[in-house]
Amino acid sequence: MTRIAISLFAAMLAGGAFAVDLNDRQRAEIQERIAPVGEVCMQGDSSCGGAAVAASSEPRSGEEVYNAACMACHSTGAGGAPKVGDVAAWADRIAKGQDALHSSGIQGVAGTGMIAKGGCMACSDQEIMAAVDFMVDGSQ
Repeated sequence: MTRIAISLFAAMLAGGAFAVDLNDRQRAEIQERIAPVGEVCMQGDSSCGGAAVAASSEPRSGEEVYNAACMACHSTGAGGAPKVGDVAAWADRIAKGQDALHSSGIQGVAGTGMIAKGGCMACSDQEIMAAVDFMVDGSQ
């Protein structure tokens, strides 16, 4: 390369190193575009996922827990989950008794897609039992 080409190339590199002066609106738009889509919260990590836990000390109703955690599978039958309202699908389960149903909700069911608490680790055992009761009431 010639000295002129090298000088020109160096000048272009130097010119590109200057910061662009952005106004507040432009900065906000950039921050919005590069913001994370979501976050991952590991079980036991109390620094995230706080919105999933009820703000009051009162437990959520069975319907609230169902809508937040159970509906995805129990309204569609995903993974073989009995649908709420399907009397035949719930009959054998209901026949095992309320304690067995509550235990399945809290501990999960081995060999099926039902994991402990339906994956709602922020739910108390009492809330899971209320959700199970809500589903059973709608399936008798």
